[in-house]
Amino acid sequence: MLESILTGVEQVNKSVDTLHLKIVISLIINVIITVLLFKAADALDRHLKKRFEQSSLQQFFPILNKVIKGLILFFVVASFLQSNGYSITSLIAGFGITGLAVGFAAQQTIADFFGTLTIIADKMYKPGDYVRIGDIEGTVEYINLFSSKIRTLDNFLVSIPNNNISSSNVINISRAHKRRINEVFGITYDTVDIQRAIDIIKEVCDSRNDLTKETVVFVETLDSSSINIRLLAYVKTNSYNTFALKRSEIILEIVKRFRQENIDFAFPSQSVYIEKK
Repeated sequence: MLESILTGVEQVNKSVDTLHLKIVISLIINVIITVLLFKAADALDRHLKKRFEQSSLQQFFPILNKVIKGLILFFVVASFLQSNGYSITSLIAGFGITGLAVGFAAQQTIADFFGTLTIIADKMYKPGDYVRIGDIEGTVEYINLFSSKIRTLDNFLVSIPNNNISSSNVINISRAHKRRINEVFGITYDTVDIQRAIDIIKEVCDSRNDLTKETVVFVETLDSSSINIRLLAYVKTNSYNTFALKRSEIILEIVKRFRQENIDFAFPSQSVYIEKK
């Protein structure tokens, strides 16, 4: 009797050891398969980036890579559980019920995901672009499945949900081919030759190769203390820093030329007349 019990216990131990060994071997195999498939996904990602190097699809490839790896992980885990006696049908049914509950709690996350698809489809911007979204302005550093990271001029990193971006007005400043100079020069009413002041501004602009041929200079209005001459011109750049430097150079040159020809800038002033009785 005792001998048969011992024999049964020994058989159980062997079965347990065999089962443990089977699970360990299966786990190792699945880990190796997962690593190899992940490497294949990375290789595909590199190939697509090289193949479409100049395409706007570049920003979609990191998202696609994450989706592929997520599917790989799901199917490997499902295969491992199936091979070790777990019911995949029950697992999927459980995921369905859980997914329904999570879906209600994750509506914003789902909206952000579809917002990402909208950004990609509309080609709103890509990493490296300088954009203005609402009251946020800066350089796009990264776009993921749910948000965009923007580095502002104050060097702050701002994360904006992609759902909010897809429903906002997005201004992609990097795609501007030129930037406008819109300046007013107020000269005094004592100026004898107003046309000469206009000609000086034109000469300064015409002497530069970094402006387009769309320069316009005109007398805009007679203000309370000045005759206002407006300059409209376009700098051939989409960089704000370059634009600011060029605008500064033009303004300084105009000031220099005005002073050389004794044309004075006006400043707010009032003339008071006292009536003698």
